[in-house]
Amino acid sequence: MLATVACAQTPESIVPKPTPNKAGEPLLNQWSKVKAASFLDGVAVNWTRERSCGTCHTNYPYLIARPLLGSQNDNWKEVRSFFEDRAAHWDTKKPRWDAEVVATAACLAISDANTTGRLNPITRKALDRIWSMQKKDGGFDWLKCGWPPFEHDDYFGALYAAVGVGTAPDDYKSSPSAKEGIERLRSYLKNTKTPDLHHRIWLLWASVHLPGLLDSSERDAIIKEISVKQHVDGGWCLPSLGEWKRRDGSPNDPKADSDGYATGLAVFVLRQAGLSVGADQIHSGVRWLKTHQTESGRWFTRSLNNDKANYITNAGTAFAVLALNVCEESKINGK
Repeated sequence: MLATVACAQTPESIVPKPTPNKAGEPLLNQWSKVKAASFLDGVAVNWTRERSCGTCHTNYPYLIARPLLGSQNDNWKEVRSFFEDRAAHWDTKKPRWDAEVVATAACLAISDANTTGRLNPITRKALDRIWSMQKKDGGFDWLKCGWPPFEHDDYFGALYAAVGVGTAPDDYKSSPSAKEGIERLRSYLKNTKTPDLHHRIWLLWASVHLPGLLDSSERDAIIKEISVKQHVDGGWCLPSLGEWKRRDGSPNDPKADSDGYATGLAVFVLRQAGLSVGADQIHSGVRWLKTHQTESGRWFTRSLNNDKANYITNAGTAFAVLALNVCEESKINGK
């Protein structure tokens, strides 16, 4: 966890904390942006205040997805300010892990792309910093806590960096400070075996914004692999995207029910890769997302590791929002 001062709270700033993530919650009749925003605000703000750290399963994806649900409200601004403060003071308040720097820089960059469309000076400073900790092989020393699919292997850290620097506004990827690091990053991602389909989906996402990671045949192969894993109901399930064991040693079921994270990720990335909203995979995936939001505003996803908190539900809700947003934009633009 990061060492920093928690945000002071007044009665007016209290954000209700959602109930624990559990399966079986009643579903909404139609999807609600308001409820999605309320759930995401509740988990991200309270996590940031209580834990004073960033995580791939909660406030990092929140930073990216929340502005797409409407105004950049005070809750989002508070979380954004937390990460900006971390990035602005890494020289004195040292980052605990290299992964903090990579994830913070990447999510600030995608956040900039999803809001102002301009690269914030603090974001640029954060992105420039990641190259100072890049390993000789082009990768990064990522958290390896045995918590798949995020805090599990170095390859995911390289993917995170690639998505962030590729998406960063103002053509950051062509800047002199990034050129050499990006070439090493491309080399790492092209020459290192991708561990599982989950990571290949992220690689497909990265390749949209950072050319040279995949050729057309590799791209088509990943799209086909994603499509094969789609369930009859239109969704995807996370256990089918890799081979992971739970903390008690039991296997994850690749035929488990469809979930929010896998479905949101698949639909979002397939759209990023150019599939139209009319494509069967997208159309049925969107239908699943619109009919499987729960009354609390979340899309449930069971943890690959244990059932104590199912925190990946938080990321799943963010990716469901990303997917539905990109498909709604496509309808408006006729694509």
